[in-house]
Amino acid sequence: MIRCWIAAAVFAVVLAMPNRAEAQATANDEVLREVTALAERMERLEAENAALKERNDRLERRVAELESPQVATANAPTIAPPQPVPEPAPAPAPSVEPWQERFKVSGYVFGDAYAVLAHHEPEVEDQNGFWIRRGYLTFDARVADEWTARLRLEFNSPGDFETDSKLDPFVKDAYLAWKRGGQELNLGLASSPTFEFVEGFWGHRPIEKTPIDLYRMGSSRDMGVAYKGAADDGKVFYHAMLGNGSGDRAETNEGKKVMAGLGFRPTDGLVAQVYADYEDRPGETDRSTLQAFAGWTGSRSRYGLQYAVQDREVEDAPDEDVAVASAFGVWQLTDQGALVLRYDRSFDGYSDADQIPYLRIAADTPFDLAILAWEQKLKHRISLIPNIEYVTYRDNNGDATTPDDDLYGRVTLYFEF
Repeated sequence: MIRCWIAAAVFAVVLAMPNRAEAQATANDEVLREVTALAERMERLEAENAALKERNDRLERRVAELESPQVATANAPTIAPPQPVPEPAPAPAPSVEPWQERFKVSGYVFGDAYAVLAHHEPEVEDQNGFWIRRGYLTFDARVADEWTARLRLEFNSPGDFETDSKLDPFVKDAYLAWKRGGQELNLGLASSPTFEFVEGFWGHRPIEKTPIDLYRMGSSRDMGVAYKGAADDGKVFYHAMLGNGSGDRAETNEGKKVMAGLGFRPTDGLVAQVYADYEDRPGETDRSTLQAFAGWTGSRSRYGLQYAVQDREVEDAPDEDVAVASAFGVWQLTDQGALVLRYDRSFDGYSDADQIPYLRIAADTPFDLAILAWEQKLKHRISLIPNIEYVTYRDNNGDATTPDDDLYGRVTLYFEF
């Protein structure tokens, strides 16, 4: 429309002009074309402006709709209520090991139906009955990493055929142990090196004690400090202790006892140990002990050989030497049955041999002890062991009053838990 008006105006101006020369005709045509192009451009701009206005109207209507309260509520994003800031998690409490895993209770009991079939003391011969020779109740606990503790109670019959007291328990072990890499430190009332290894190799404590224990040459326990362990992949083992020297009894003097054992396993099945101790006792009554042991274990048998000698100072009297040799063999003849033989020889006898409660040997007289037993396992932890012990005496420096032989018959029941 604008283009038409512009063209008419231009045309009128041209007609109104006086006739000019033909030279200006061409210039007028050029101006007309430029005006026409400008009109066309203005018309396009006008169309674009109308489109922009329409688009702007639509946007304004949309904004009005969005600002409406109903629409704003419907389209508003859901905002979660503020959450409380969590408190820092407390530090984890140290893990508490269940007491069932920290504590262990175990023990064993063995006793006999016995009969003294013959004895050099008439008042002992023909004695018979039932008794409990030993019972253990052991409490083990893991105190901390690398630390354990043990409390063990023992009870037994007096076994002297005279005392009628009850089975009164007493403390056998009470110590704290530190263990690391095969090394162990014991503090308190604990096993001594005196015959711990030998008794373990013998393996038949329900039948009889080892010689040093039986003949009262040393104690299985002492109060003090002990260190034991192994080296060279177990081929060398050792056990040393500094103790009161009073066993499981209270200390009564200022003297102490030093004990040490050194063992070797040169080849499979073969083992050897040497042991020595020195005890500082009141007055001129000191004692020193030397022991040597060798053992061999086969597929269904084992053998042991032992020699021990103890020098005992006696105040105002000559020193006393106590020497004993022992040999034993164990043969596993059936899956559940084993034959046990042992022979002990005392070379000179000793003064307190008659103080062994249940095996009263004549004092100051050389003797030989033979043990024959059969161990029949009834169950994994239950054994029935018929056994006999036979003591013979030898002439003591031409003394014609050699005591009569002693013969003990027993059926021993052993169980552990």
